[in-house]
Amino acid sequence: MFSAEDLKVLDPKYFSNITVSDYDVTIMSRNTGHIWYIHNPEYLGEGTCIIFHKHRTSHPYHQHGRTNTLRQAVKSIKAHDRWQLKKRK
Repeated sequence: MFSAEDLKVLDPKYFSNITVSDYDVTIMSRNTGHIWYIHNPEYLGEGTCIIFHKHRTSHPYHQHGRTNTLRQAVKSIKAHDRWQLKKRK
């Protein structure tokens, strides 16, 4: 379950929040426009996050990875954004 403290890592200057709930967060990167769905299933262990990703709203999600915390998930997303932006140049 995501706590209020966990959710503070979702910087509104970097992300547009689409939905936020106790176990699920859907955000869009303002840098790339990519959409990210982060799920906390807790049955895999407290704090576990499964990260899903898609490039456009019409595309299906694909799994991007797993992390132990929402903070680590955000770091992974930002690293992916940097890679995407570098690739686009």
